Amino acid sequence: MAVKARHKRFILIAVGLVLLGLAAMLILNAFKSNMVFFYTPTQVVNGEAPKGTGFRVGGLVLAGSLKRLDDGLTVRFEITDTAKTIPVIYKGILPDLFKEGKGVVAQGKVDADGLFAASEVLAKHDENYMPPEAAEALKRAKEQGSASLELSK
Repeated sequence: MAVKARHKRFILIAVGLVLLGLAAMLILNAFKSNMVFFYTPTQVVNGEAPKGTGFRVGGLVLAGSLKRLDDGLTVRFEITDTAKTIPVIYKGILPDLFKEGKGVVAQGKVDADGLFAASEVLAKHDENYMPPEAAEALKRAKEQGSASLELSK
């Protein structure tokens, strides 16, 4: 039985659509696996950050919180948004601009004890620059902190 030209075109179009759908699915899956969301310390403490998956947390390095462990590579510090604070542990070389009281963004996961295990630490590179999400988060945290102080009076 001979296949008509019309059926050949239909089969070719169907195979093309299936391949196009498969390619789109693979591209979207790659985007999803590389997407990392940003959270503030307040959001992490309140449980809004995802459990078991990586995300970024940003804020200011709390003054007096930087501690270097004996191995020389591991550091512990705390990130604050002026309302809440979370402890961070990082093994690696810190950026040159990393300082207490300065802006920082860390990427990693929260463990069962509430410690943020960072796989990457990024320091603010300019005195005048802060990512818009971090600036907005710090602003909101300050507003919430001052509102809660007024309520407690």
